[in-house]
Amino acid sequence: MSATTLILGIGNTLFRDEGVGVEVIRRLALSDDLEDVELIDGGTLSFTLAPAIADSPRLIVVDAAILGTPPGSVRVFEGDAMDRQLSGKGKSVHEVSLMDLMDMARLSETLPHRRALIGIEPGEVAWGDTLTPAVEAAVPLALTEIRRLLARWDEEPDAQLGTSAQG
Repeated sequence: MSATTLILGIGNTLFRDEGVGVEVIRRLALSDDLEDVELIDGGTLSFTLAPAIADSPRLIVVDAAILGTPPGSVRVFEGDAMDRQLSGKGKSVHEVSLMDLMDMARLSETLPHRRALIGIEPGEVAWGDTLTPAVEAAVPLALTEIRRLLARWDEEPDAQLGTSAQG
């Protein structure tokens, strides 16, 4: 049996802030207070992630996202707002885009009912294996947003699923 919530960190850790999703997953893995959660370092994505997404009723994705805000800004997009954010994102540096995976899940009727994207505005996407200071400072904020989502989802009945963007 799979965990109730899949938390997927995506990004390329060789391109500085592009790897922030993976870094968030690494830090979550150090926690011992998360229950019924599966953490996956999704790297630069691939179709091999489709079964894990299909098997999860709840999905949180953490990724660098162009938000048009200062570097290190964190925004949460839930449900339909996540879908809109992904469809308007443009080209992806990943071999498979997150929208491709969401479309696969939608077509196979396995799209997680509760889903959210935690987007972090990158400051620099260039060769390097460390986050810029602004994005490094955003990692604890992203961890807090993940915990807020998990707590709220545990408290809310499925019928009250939120679909608005938060910022």
